[in-house]
Amino acid sequence: MNILVLGLALFLLVHTVPMLGALRATLVGRLGENGWRGVHTLISALGLGLIIWGFAQARWDGASVWFESQKGMRHAVWLVLAPVFPLLFAAYLPGWIQARVVHPMLTAVILWAVGHLLHVGSAPAVTLFAAFGVWAVADRLSLARRSPGRPAVPPFGRNDAIAIVLGLAVYGLFLWKAHLWLIGVSPLG
Repeated sequence: MNILVLGLALFLLVHTVPMLGALRATLVGRLGENGWRGVHTLISALGLGLIIWGFAQARWDGASVWFESQKGMRHAVWLVLAPVFPLLFAAYLPGWIQARVVHPMLTAVILWAVGHLLHVGSAPAVTLFAAFGVWAVADRLSLARRSPGRPAVPPFGRNDAIAIVLGLAVYGLFLWKAHLWLIGVSPLG
């Protein structure tokens, strides 16, 4: 579990730097914009690799923090997770969803974390999902403080439809096979 925690610390701390505008400005001043991006990318990749490795090692050994796999929660979890992939696509497709949600990727991370916390209660899983959830909420609150105002909201359009259709297709693929193939657990039971 130590490797998982180290990976989370590296990944989330480097992603916290933008919340601390003065620190980011200092780092960009010393390293240059491309230098900072390179350091950010390397630390992120190292952190992500450690998260994956650490979670793979710890996931089956962790004690339950609360009851796991409550069958009654499965449908609620599917509902909470349904907007995650459409929001991820909307983060890269400017349109109504992106303007209305303001930061669709952070919202997707929050929903992903909450959905998994509703269903999985092992210590490594709670550590992983709670860390990402708390970080995403903190970043979302920070973003609200850093952003001067809301952008103009365009009408619902083609990019929004693409985000929803592709997002739900990917979500369906994850439910059907991809989650089992990538994570080793089928959401369908």
